[in-house]
Amino acid sequence: MDWTAHVVWWQAYPLGFVNAESTEVREVRHRLGQLTNWLDYLVALGCNGMLLNPVFASSSHGYDTLDHYRIDPRLGDDADFGELMWKAKERGIRILLDGVFNHLSRDHEIVRRGIAGGPDSEDGKWLRWVDGWPRVFEGHEPLVELDLSHPPIDYVTGVMNHWLGRGIDGWRLDAAYAPGAEAWRPITERVKAAHPECWLLGEVIHGDYADFVAASGVDSVTQYELWHAIWDSLNNRNLFYLDHALGRHRRFCESFRPQTFVSNHDVTRVASQLDDQRHVAHAALLLTLLPGIPSIYAGDEQRFTGVKLDAPGGDDAVRPPFPQTPDGLLPWGADTFELYQRLLGLRRRHPWLVDGIVSTRELTNQTVVVVIEGPDEVVELALNVSDGEVPLPSGDIVMASAQSAEQVEPHGWAIGIGAR
Repeated sequence: MDWTAHVVWWQAYPLGFVNAESTEVREVRHRLGQLTNWLDYLVALGCNGMLLNPVFASSSHGYDTLDHYRIDPRLGDDADFGELMWKAKERGIRILLDGVFNHLSRDHEIVRRGIAGGPDSEDGKWLRWVDGWPRVFEGHEPLVELDLSHPPIDYVTGVMNHWLGRGIDGWRLDAAYAPGAEAWRPITERVKAAHPECWLLGEVIHGDYADFVAASGVDSVTQYELWHAIWDSLNNRNLFYLDHALGRHRRFCESFRPQTFVSNHDVTRVASQLDDQRHVAHAALLLTLLPGIPSIYAGDEQRFTGVKLDAPGGDDAVRPPFPQTPDGLLPWGADTFELYQRLLGLRRRHPWLVDGIVSTRELTNQTVVVVIEGPDEVVELALNVSDGEVPLPSGDIVMASAQSAEQVEPHGWAIGIGAR
């Protein structure tokens, strides 16, 4: 299997992580070393990839880029990034960067020249226009969209190849859905020709994920369908919804490996999304053991909370500052950290799970056994969100929420492994 079959990402939002997003200071502040301090923690958790949200010079939150070739001075400089990257490499940690290419800051020099020159000018051809006005991204006036069918193709390809040449392992393509799948094809083909081992992840929310992968040339997309189904089905005790989403997930996995997650920098954290904290463990089981390529949003493994709001500063709670080192963590999330450790250890011992075939049995509104089949083994996850006991899954019980000879406790879970 290629390296992507073994990767488990730990996703961090650097500007929030080092408490730099709100600062107005523009001289270089060497803060990336704080992320370097967490590399051993990442490995101890069981991850071997670091997915970094924007690190490039920007106007505010990172998604309003000013210069794709310069590290944001609030985080540090090129040398700081190089040190983080190579210390990660020494530990076998892959690096994925967040590429915000669909739109730029209105203050970016390309945008300023394009707006000044109009849609028929050479610089204006970089931008998307609507009725003579530059198109903004989803109503956000500071974010002006690029027209990826024009000169930006060379620009975006150049940026991606530059940092891949520096040693990163791939890209998350922010808002990949916005320009459409076909717009990415000439870019991904050129990038893959130069760096065939890189991994390209497209942010896609709606639509047919398999079609988007095939048309765009990316390797994977964000599995938002499964994300929604996990927390919604647990909250509403409607595991038929989870079953439906797993059927879709199975079909997606036939053609590509989806990126799975239960939180990220754009949504309410799973510990806040779930009405019953006992179900945080159920979400962790599904994230770590289902087929696909899992990403753990930094802090979820410590049961961090945070609610996304549709208001100015509405992302602050889900993008909080972290301690300088893991020693600064409070003890309240230690049990969740240990659970993630054990689950990721189980995934490492059964690497075929990345391409397993998922199905369900014994399905009711509040109970289900999720079956993941490999070439020679079967892993079964018994999930119980009811107030009564249910039978254990078949096979050898390797982990459970409580010791029981015959039953899964109310709101509990168990994992069984057997021969296929």
